[in-house]
Amino acid sequence: MGKITPFLWFDGKAEEAANFYVSIFDNAKIVSVSRYGEDTPGDPGTVMTVEFELDGQEFIALNGGPEYTFTPAISFSIDCKTQAEVDHFWDRLSEGGETIQCGWLRDKYGLSWQVVPSVLPQLLKDENDAKSDAVMQAMLKMIKLDVATLQEAYDRA
Repeated sequence: MGKITPFLWFDGKAEEAANFYVSIFDNAKIVSVSRYGEDTPGDPGTVMTVEFELDGQEFIALNGGPEYTFTPAISFSIDCKTQAEVDHFWDRLSEGGETIQCGWLRDKYGLSWQVVPSVLPQLLKDENDAKSDAVMQAMLKMIKLDVATLQEAYDRA
C-alpha cells in the first residue's frame, strides 16, 4: 500500500508555516529544506520545499507562488483526548487566523483545521437518537468545542 503525504502549496511562506506548525505539536520536527537552484521557477537559493512531521504524519510544504490558495474544502482534523488539548491546539492554531464554527478554524496561512475532542464522534454515534441529536444541537452553537458542555447535553437527553 502506498504512503500518502499531504503536499501544501504556499506563496513564499512554506518555511515559516512549517516552523509554526512544528512549534505547536509536541512530537514534531523539520525533516529537510530544499532550495531553488539556477534555471528553476523560483529565485535561486530561496526555499522550494520543507518536509516536516507532526505526530508522525509527514507533510511537504512548497513555495509555489500565488496561483493557488487553501480552501475549507480540505482540512486537517486533530483528535484531542482532553479539553486542555482542545484549548492548546485551538489557541495556537487560531493565532492570527479566523475561528469559524463547530471546532473549525483557518490558521494565519489559510489552512483549515478541525480541533475535535475524541469523545464527540462517540456521542454523535449513540444509538439513542435523542442523545446524539442533543449533542449535535449543542455543538452547532459552539465555536471552539467544549467537552463538558457536549457531555452535559448528552447526559440531559
